[in-house]
Amino acid sequence: MAMTQIVNWVIFGTLVGSLGTYLLYDYLRRDAQVGALIGALIGAVGNLVLLVPFWAYLAWRGPQPARVPAGSVGLATALARRPEPRRLPFQPGKLVRLLIYVFLVLMVLVFLMPVYTVVMTSLKTPDAAGQLNQVWQPPQTVNWASYREALDMLGPKLRNSFVLTISATIISAMMGSMNGYVLSKWRFPGANVVFPLMLFGMFIPYQSILIPLFQFMQSVNLGGSLIGLIMAHVVYGLPITTLIFRNYYVEVPTDLIEAGAIDGAGFFGIYRWIVFPLSLPGFVVVIIWQFTQIWNEFLFAVTLTNQASQPITVALALLAGGEAVKWNLPMAGAVLAALPTLAVYIFLGRYFIRGLMAGSVKG
Repeated sequence: MAMTQIVNWVIFGTLVGSLGTYLLYDYLRRDAQVGALIGALIGAVGNLVLLVPFWAYLAWRGPQPARVPAGSVGLATALARRPEPRRLPFQPGKLVRLLIYVFLVLMVLVFLMPVYTVVMTSLKTPDAAGQLNQVWQPPQTVNWASYREALDMLGPKLRNSFVLTISATIISAMMGSMNGYVLSKWRFPGANVVFPLMLFGMFIPYQSILIPLFQFMQSVNLGGSLIGLIMAHVVYGLPITTLIFRNYYVEVPTDLIEAGAIDGAGFFGIYRWIVFPLSLPGFVVVIIWQFTQIWNEFLFAVTLTNQASQPITVALALLAGGEAVKWNLPMAGAVLAALPTLAVYIFLGRYFIRGLMAGSVKG
């Protein structure tokens, strides 16, 4: 039975590899017949390699005794004659785990390749950074002047980004917490309509409201200002913050709310003394989410601000623009721009999944 499965698996890989490379070679206008042969060979060998853990398991398991009908007098004899499984110098489970770890390490290296090129280029001199054929080579001499020059050029924009991100994150988190508290613990006419309408805002693309938003900001004299950009991010962040807090507050026992009302606490008193102290996991999730989204956002930033109020993302794009670019400066600026969000995930990342899962399991 095992050999039949192996043959079937090899035939399946052969057919899939042959068909895939045949279509690829035909699309590239090369010899499709040769491609089919190459694909068949790769598919067969690949399936044989994938079957190595299965073969190891069969060898470790050893030959099995013939099945004996239930209740047969020969059952005890068959079990007594069952051979001991052969011990391998390695366990198949350990081999599979090793292959998984090797694959994960390779994927980590692939994902870190852009980070490596950015950091290495930022440490090179302008002449060395301009040689694109040597982008993978480390710098011969470390040039920290790139970071000093990038920080001097982007310093005011970094300050704008911190003011924008911190203000919009705190305001949207507090308003989302209040909305979630109301929608989860207070019943009022139309609640089942208000909540879906608020969630609908998450699915509205930035581009579809960009022109009306720009016109509105100009009409209220907030066009080009940092305050107008903060308001835009607060309003656009309310749907997701409301959803997170509402789902979290649903699991808060209603008996606590009723006990607070019996003791004489009002709407804000219950929120201040009961709901808010229980909201730390929800606030961690919202802060990480909003901070990252607002810090990295570009479309609103480039449209709703002027040169004095531009955040770091716009300044970084302008720094890399032009025909003659000193590539060490944009790369150094990219590293500086990525440090705040990286620090947030380093210090708060372990609480992110915990906060997302909080309240998702009852009991």
